Amino acid sequence: QSNSTELFNKAQNILVGGVNSPVRAFKAVGSNPFFATSGQGATVTDADNNTYTDYVLSWGPLILGHAHPVVHDAVHTALDNGASFGIPTEAEITLGELIASHINFIEKVRLVNSGTEATMSAIRLARGVTKRDLVLKVEGCYHGHVDSLLVNAGSGPTTFGTPTSPGIPTSFVESTLTVPYNDLEAVREAFTERGHEISCMILEPVPGNMGVIVPEEGYLQGLRDITKEHGSLLIFDEVMSGFRIAMGGAEERYGVSPDLITLGKVIGGGLPVGAYGGSAEIMQYLSPEGPVYQAGTLSGNPLATAAGIATLTELAKPGVLQRIEAAQTRLGAGLGEIAKEAGIPIYQTQVGSMACMFFNENPVKNYQDATISNTERFTKYFHGMLERGHYFAPSQYEAGFTSIAHTDEIIDGTLEAAKEVFATF
Repeated sequence: QSNSTELFNKAQNILVGGVNSPVRAFKAVGSNPFFATSGQGATVTDADNNTYTDYVLSWGPLILGHAHPVVHDAVHTALDNGASFGIPTEAEITLGELIASHINFIEKVRLVNSGTEATMSAIRLARGVTKRDLVLKVEGCYHGHVDSLLVNAGSGPTTFGTPTSPGIPTSFVESTLTVPYNDLEAVREAFTERGHEISCMILEPVPGNMGVIVPEEGYLQGLRDITKEHGSLLIFDEVMSGFRIAMGGAEERYGVSPDLITLGKVIGGGLPVGAYGGSAEIMQYLSPEGPVYQAGTLSGNPLATAAGIATLTELAKPGVLQRIEAAQTRLGAGLGEIAKEAGIPIYQTQVGSMACMFFNENPVKNYQDATISNTERFTKYFHGMLERGHYFAPSQYEAGFTSIAHTDEIIDGTLEAAKEVFATF
């Protein structure tokens, strides 16, 4: 048997389910995962020495590809000087300033260790600022494994959600309301009934955890208007989309400024990181300036900040982000033609270098639309592409990504493989 299979069998004896994050187990595609040993540019190599073109890129952070020399050297230098201090370092200031220089509404930032920490802390801050308890979230948007946010939709926009995981008391999610994505009317209804109790609305402006969904014209601006009218804060969770859809995120792409933003992934260049930021007026509520407490021993650690500074500096160079987006556009256009020739209905979405191919004959505008996709066809496609050396996310409901390392030649190689796979349908 393969080395990856042996490793997975061994892993299951010590790691729960053999993995440290559920989607890595490949259960959605009915197989076992391969184990990575190295990555270079647009490729990742497994324990059996198979090399794959990588369109997952550590679930988004590796926008410069694997082992980019600039990031590698920055982390190496930082490590030589010490991996962690628990004392302030200049790199924390530099990364904070870099983030704020691209995202206009940010005046102050707090660095943390993960996207989950960022969203959890931003919500605590919103509650502290507004002195209200309720949170409005969007069905299908994932904000990390925060207890109060692992919620399904109720029977209507103003019905309280129920926990989607055991171990979360019902009382934790009774403070969370849920509405569908791209549905302004549902948001208006929720605010009409409970607006005086809603501290904030949180959403991925471009969702990436039900596949990639594109916000309809006027949707984000509508949310901005409604939240402002009711004195609630608007939080954009851009852990996935931040520095992928534009250097200035959704604010730049759609011209809508939230009150708070949460970031992760790209801002750490592949190392564990998170951040949240907003106006000085809101952020001053955080300890040690204000009464809202949040802390973290490894927050802003030297390795993550070094990788983040190197990544954002490289990304800000003229044309870099455009090239990464163009690679994704080339891939999507090619896949669209191939599927059409094969007579297989698909619906594709793309914002920046995030994209998704739904095996769905209808437009996908929200979570409900996404769930009627043909997952059997997706599974066949996933395995067919993997066998031919091209790794896409092992779930129909995940985003795909490109990096600066995905050249035209690499994209064209992937399209050749896709022709073969679609011919088997």
